[in-house]
Amino acid sequence: MKETAIKLLEYDKIKEKLAEYAVSDQAKGVIKELKPSTDINIIEGWLHETTEGCMIMDRCSSVPLYSLKGIDKVINKLGKGGILYPEELSAILELLESVRRIRKFMIPMQDIAPDVSSYALSMHELKDLAEEISNSIEYDRVSDKASPELNKIRKKIGITDDRIRQKLNSLLNSSAYAAYIQEAFVSMRNGRYVIPVKKEYRKNIEGSVLDTSASGSTLFIEPASVKKLHEELNMLKLEEENEVYKILSFLTGIVESYKRELSINIEAMIHYDFVFAKAKFSKSLDCREVKLNTENYISIHSGRHPLIGKDAVPIDFLIGNDYRALVITGPNTGGKTVALKTVGLMTMMVQSGLHVSVGSGSEFAVFEDILVDIGDGQSIEQSLSTFSSHMKNISAILECADSKTLVIIDELGSGTDPSEGMGLAAAILEEIYDKGATIIATTHYSEIKSFAAAKDGFENGCMEFDIETLSPMYKLNIGKAGESNALLIALRLGISRNIVERAHEITYKEKKDYSNIYKEPNAKNANAKSFVKPHIQQAAKCTESICGKKEDQEQKAKKTFQIGDCVYISSMGRTGIVCESENSKGELGVMVMKKKLKVNKKRLSLYIQGDELYPKDYDFDIVFETKENRKKRHILSRKHVEGLEITVPNKEE
Repeated sequence: MKETAIKLLEYDKIKEKLAEYAVSDQAKGVIKELKPSTDINIIEGWLHETTEGCMIMDRCSSVPLYSLKGIDKVINKLGKGGILYPEELSAILELLESVRRIRKFMIPMQDIAPDVSSYALSMHELKDLAEEISNSIEYDRVSDKASPELNKIRKKIGITDDRIRQKLNSLLNSSAYAAYIQEAFVSMRNGRYVIPVKKEYRKNIEGSVLDTSASGSTLFIEPASVKKLHEELNMLKLEEENEVYKILSFLTGIVESYKRELSINIEAMIHYDFVFAKAKFSKSLDCREVKLNTENYISIHSGRHPLIGKDAVPIDFLIGNDYRALVITGPNTGGKTVALKTVGLMTMMVQSGLHVSVGSGSEFAVFEDILVDIGDGQSIEQSLSTFSSHMKNISAILECADSKTLVIIDELGSGTDPSEGMGLAAAILEEIYDKGATIIATTHYSEIKSFAAAKDGFENGCMEFDIETLSPMYKLNIGKAGESNALLIALRLGISRNIVERAHEITYKEKKDYSNIYKEPNAKNANAKSFVKPHIQQAAKCTESICGKKEDQEQKAKKTFQIGDCVYISSMGRTGIVCESENSKGELGVMVMKKKLKVNKKRLSLYIQGDELYPKDYDFDIVFETKENRKKRHILSRKHVEGLEITVPNKEE
């Protein structure tokens, strides 16, 4: 199958959904590389596997699959001279345990799934290898019981370790050394036990300094009394390492001798994961196995697009008996493209061994190739127009089409002059048909419907449309050409009958009376109101806006200011506060930077109204009056004082 068809039919999205049901990365990798087969015998085997997988899951949904995490690296390491580490041997043991479980699981499944259950018979439990590993490895570590010598060495290590600790604890707990010890605890430095000693008492403790604290006040000393024991402990640990190496080498050798059997186990486990991923996918979409043929015959009953799922409107589809070219017409968004993709994608899925969401009795043909042109494919980067892109695809289809191909073309002849596009579409269909291909195409051209009706081997189909509700029904009707509903829809939506009848006359060169087909719809007034009312409202807003602007201009012309208003002084380029009312010269007192100035109102514009700056009944003397005058007013409010005067500036000044 060509990558273009795989992309346009969204086959990769199906594989992505399928991969979600796989347990192991290896099975996900198999799914990623999955491609449709053209061998009917292989495809039938794949489909039957999927069916048996579904039957097993119907009996028991919990299949003991293994994730195989890290197992590939372990197998690749064999035969290259290295040894397997304990955790790698644990992975081998886990694999063998999974093999044991899957073999046990498949025994009672032989009556319902003989083929799938038989794969377990090819898997090897390798009980002797499993026993050797389980006796030697515990919790990703070589166990003491792996060999008598290792057990003996580790016991000696334990005894020596205890002796060192006891000696050190006796030093720490001794009253003779209490003054020298920084803290009473034993720690390790470079794999050796040490005690913390105060720096000034270094000479009082015989031993080797192995480390110092960050401040330098504490020395970590290995006392001389335990040095010999440390040497003995290190020798024992070397013996332990050597013995562990011997055990791991021995186990690695056994594993390498079973490399072929282990590889078969891994391969079988991956295949089981793949099979049950297909089964889970099938059950999630209520899919089923279908019949196959090599006669280019497709019969789909209640087929649902797999990416839309249970929400998809099922379609019935038939091609390959009396006709092998189907031309589908219908309105935009009516489901034509979905119908094309459903047939094409299901064909790819079936040829990949996947079940599809169809009714019983459905049958699919096995094609050697599926050639597809769907969507405008416009490329801005390459400066290709929609029509040019279509023609490039069609040219390739014409080169490859033969009696073993399925050709799917959406909106044939679109993107160019209608008369030329129609002629080109008819000629292309005729040429592809003469090459023996099976064709499914959609078009908007009414002339193509006539062409298909008159041409042997062609059949018309349409996507049904409910003229009452003005909505597509997404149902494919084969044997009937789609009718143009544009004029009826226009009439239904409130376009005048006179306009519709004139449109019919222009289009079909004949007059037609539509009064008996549809009465003037009641919806017309409602639709008109829905447009007229907002129009009136918008017009009123515009009028109101214009009037408002005039009022604003009039107010600006009047330029009345109140004490407390914040105004902008154009001549100074700064703001001030109105502190005195307008005098006969048209000047206002404005306080700017604590100075009162006389400014003509023509040079002022309102910046912020005073009621937004100050609360109601605010005493503006606090802002405008001098501190001296405020004191005088306060004194005079209580009593008369001879010679006390308050100077008030003349408004006319």
